[in-house]
Amino acid sequence: MGSKKGLLFDATLCIGCGACYQACKERNRLPPTATHFLEDRLSDQTYTVVKRRGGRFVRQLCMHCEVPTCASVCPVGALEKTAAGPVIYHEERCIGCRYCMLACPFGIPKYEWRKILPRVRKCDLCADRLAVGRPTACAEVCPTGATKFGDRQELIEEARARLRAHPQKYVPRIYGLEEVGGTSVLLLSDVPFERLGYRTDLLREPLPLLTWQVLQKIPNFVIVGGVLLGGIWWITNRRQEVQRRERQERGPDSGEPPHDLPEPSGSPPTPDSTDSS
Repeated sequence: MGSKKGLLFDATLCIGCGACYQACKERNRLPPTATHFLEDRLSDQTYTVVKRRGGRFVRQLCMHCEVPTCASVCPVGALEKTAAGPVIYHEERCIGCRYCMLACPFGIPKYEWRKILPRVRKCDLCADRLAVGRPTACAEVCPTGATKFGDRQELIEEARARLRAHPQKYVPRIYGLEEVGGTSVLLLSDVPFERLGYRTDLLREPLPLLTWQVLQKIPNFVIVGGVLLGGIWWITNRRQEVQRRERQERGPDSGEPPHDLPEPSGSPPTPDSTDSS
């Protein structure tokens, strides 16, 4: 398939029709919810939602990070970033530790709490459709082009072109271009992204790399600590050895008691009655 794929969502074009929401439900065979789609929330039965925030309609779904934290913390490799772009889930490997839920900076993975054999659930960017050259279901049905599918790099260029063409219309930022190392889902908006419910306090560096920078120094800490403790042990034992040799060299005529011998205990013996006479 070649280049890495992604989505570009433009909040200025979204009309809140919910077509993406319904298409996601159908593609993933997810049950309908009892609430209106605008009131639904991400769960093990809903992988994308449409919300009205900041005077705009906005989508929420897995961002498919370039260096996903969820995959980095999974001890069994149940989550994987593919070369095509999606972060996919291997449910047969999952042990239910839920580290991915705690690690995700966007709070995306959800758990099937109601099931006997629960799994982690989230959007997989329609990985099966991408494998046969088709766009994601949500992008295919969008009537206004608010959600656009394509090569990630081409989507970045498209977003930059829109910012150049309408500098007064947009917030001068492509959300997802640099956040936590970049994501496969990119956003444009004419209102601040925090008003749309997106975090704007995220670092640019991929979070797993920050963890690795600490972990790779641990062997050095261990080595330095071992050398330090070994040095203290050697100095202590060397001092005791020098003291013993000094006492041996002074000998019994030095007037100092041999400290290596235990101190006598009890009272001195009394003279014999026969000796006193």
